[in-house]
Amino acid sequence: MRKPEIMSPAGYWPQLHAAIEAGADAVYFGLTHFTARAKVGFTLDELPEVMKTLHRRGVKGYVTFNTLVFDHELRAAATALAAIAAAGADAIIVQDVGIAVLARRIAPDLPIHGSTQMSITSAEGVALAARYGVSRVVLARELSLAEVAAIRARSPIELEIFVHGALCVSYSGQCFSSEAWGGRSANRGQCAQACRLPYDLIVDGQHQPLGAARYLLSPGDLAAIDEMATIARLGVSALKIEGRYKDAEYVAITTNAYRRALDAAWAGLPPDLTSADRLHLEQVYSRGLGPHFLRGTNHQAVVEGRAPRHRGLLMGRVVQVRPDAILIAPEPGRDAAPLKPGDGVVFDAADWRSPEEPEEGGRIFTVTPAGNGLLALTFAKGAINRRRIRAGDLLWRTSDPQTERVARPFVQPAAPVRRQPVRVDASARAGAPLILRWTLIDQPDLTVVVQSAEPLTTAQNRPLDEATLRDQLGRLGDTAYQLTELTAVIEGKPFVPVSLLNQLRRQATAALAELQGQPPAITIHDPTRVLDEMLATVAPAAPPDTTHLHLLIRSPDQLAAAIALRPDSITLDYLDLEGLKPALAQVRAAGIAVRIAAPRVLKPEDDRVVRFLRKLDAPLLVRSTGLLNMLRDDPAVELTGDFSLNAANILTADLLLGLGLRRLTLTHDLNADQIAHLAEQIGGSRLEAIAYHHLPVFHTEHCVFCRFLSNGTSYKDCGRPCERHRVALRDAQGRAHPVIADVGCRNTVFGAEAQEASKYLDRWRAAGIAHYRLEFVHESAAQITAVTEAFRAYLNQQIDAAELGRRWRHSAPQGVTEGSFFVPANYQYIPLM
Repeated sequence: MRKPEIMSPAGYWPQLHAAIEAGADAVYFGLTHFTARAKVGFTLDELPEVMKTLHRRGVKGYVTFNTLVFDHELRAAATALAAIAAAGADAIIVQDVGIAVLARRIAPDLPIHGSTQMSITSAEGVALAARYGVSRVVLARELSLAEVAAIRARSPIELEIFVHGALCVSYSGQCFSSEAWGGRSANRGQCAQACRLPYDLIVDGQHQPLGAARYLLSPGDLAAIDEMATIARLGVSALKIEGRYKDAEYVAITTNAYRRALDAAWAGLPPDLTSADRLHLEQVYSRGLGPHFLRGTNHQAVVEGRAPRHRGLLMGRVVQVRPDAILIAPEPGRDAAPLKPGDGVVFDAADWRSPEEPEEGGRIFTVTPAGNGLLALTFAKGAINRRRIRAGDLLWRTSDPQTERVARPFVQPAAPVRRQPVRVDASARAGAPLILRWTLIDQPDLTVVVQSAEPLTTAQNRPLDEATLRDQLGRLGDTAYQLTELTAVIEGKPFVPVSLLNQLRRQATAALAELQGQPPAITIHDPTRVLDEMLATVAPAAPPDTTHLHLLIRSPDQLAAAIALRPDSITLDYLDLEGLKPALAQVRAAGIAVRIAAPRVLKPEDDRVVRFLRKLDAPLLVRSTGLLNMLRDDPAVELTGDFSLNAANILTADLLLGLGLRRLTLTHDLNADQIAHLAEQIGGSRLEAIAYHHLPVFHTEHCVFCRFLSNGTSYKDCGRPCERHRVALRDAQGRAHPVIADVGCRNTVFGAEAQEASKYLDRWRAAGIAHYRLEFVHESAAQITAVTEAFRAYLNQQIDAAELGRRWRHSAPQGVTEGSFFVPANYQYIPLM
């Protein structure tokens, strides 16, 4: 078992340098395109210097290429991949399996890591990624350490887990809220953070007050520092710190903390982090830290709901508001980092006022004891409005100058903090040149040899000895090296001037840095030719003869209406597995083809779900790569791939279809024009388009039902409110977004408006798309009938697309939207990297 890497984020140069000095083994960062953090990153021209900087310091550099890539971007992506490989990147991190295969063929020596946006939660998902050349997978953050261990035991490749930073409420790669409500895709690096907005809980049509909890989808931040003894021996290859949007102070403090914690755990020692260290870790950036999913399911812990942003440290509670001061009762356990003048604080009035309103806060002017353990705080004149502060408000320290001082040695080092151990083998004898061989201990294949220009003479007074060598060669203060081993073979009494030792030391360290900074020699094939060869292997399917209508329903109440409409198939997407059996029987008795929608997430303990699905002996709508890998060689099961497989281009679509899928629904990241274009390229009969549905904006491990309608921690003790209540989340615009739990107790939040494609159906049909699906969430039987009959009238040319759109607007429960189907005028623009 190898020691895991500490892997730190870098938005740009300051963060990269901070990560190096604080002890990162690897740094991950993006370019200015094809990256899941679109606001930060390096240019392609800067990349060679980035890699040289990292490699000279003994640090690996991983380039995030972790967006879905569209067809019109494939050539730019191929060119970028070749340039990344040529620059010496140690790996790329990808989401799109088509891009993984493309990268493998362009640069077969370039390691490929599967992003957490691949939504991999099982050994089967890992195996499928490995099939496409991925050598390491970043597992979903929703897994427990026990589940990670189970996957590790069956994984053919390396694994990586997150240990610190922000949590997405949705499974990465399965969030479409930004796409639905802002026309910007989280799978394209443009997350709008809709999970950090306030929502009202609507239960059975009525608003249910939740006190200070307004941010019902905003998780706290992950901190696994206290789990390091377990994590160190888990067998994972890298421990990842989230935060490419964070500043250099955050990178420095988190990297240093996890470096020290891992080193101690690996050595079998207790952690050496002090109370102050832990407080600084929380102070530098935190929405509230905890291990969350790593310790297993506890739906009461992940989302508190009080605030969506950085809070830092809770320092106390307001006891009294005086004209001259604010009295607070200090929070216990803050002695290592007490309140002091200059601290930035904010008063949290969430118990009686929304945090969306401006909050009171500022820099503390004085802190004085006020008796009975209380503290009196004063502020500069006019800094705060005391009328907006009440007894009971919480006091958070959002900024601490001491935390900034702790980070400063890593952010503004006078000399390198992180040093690489070197060994020097010296050979000295009179009559021969002095020879010094310098070797990096952590990279023993990197060696430089320097020698004196002239043979050494015999010393008259002070011959060379090992102590002199160690003293002079160890003077490496302005370099990134540290002399830790020295062997010296000294024959006779050679004389070596100190100036010569200093000269050779400088030559050696310069040569060693130059050697480290050289990109490795790897094979890179012509990217345009490779892409053309891959595209040439995709043969479009024959055009369809007829058009097919498929309905998807989510409750037994909708079944009778669906059967009465007699579509070509009915897909059952039920919460209750047992409820599937009678529903299957009813649909089959009516002579209608039936499919079962499988869960989007399958964890190691969900084998029972797969066994149950197999026993149903019905076609499946496959929503996870793990299940696809399990069933791809089973000819007895008919498979259709759903949107959650995230096929965004012809390469990925063709790869997935090649795994035995009968048809494929493309990702919701594609607009209507892109769907039509891809259908023309791959064959419309191979696709199944969703023409009417409520976009699944979030898919979460966090259970809204359990958290806010029970005191339980999981399905074992929550009382199953999901089976008794209909729940929605109402946003600031008054839209009520339905929430439905699946068989694994995971929640899907659906968009309130129905997303419909009437404006684009003529184009789709011309492109050869023949299979259309209509999906329903909370629609009534009457609404299902109206929506379906209108669509059938359009297919039968009884009404045109405009009339279909009018009828759908009238029938949908909360109106309609184009949503992700909308075609922007400039969507084919590719930013320069």
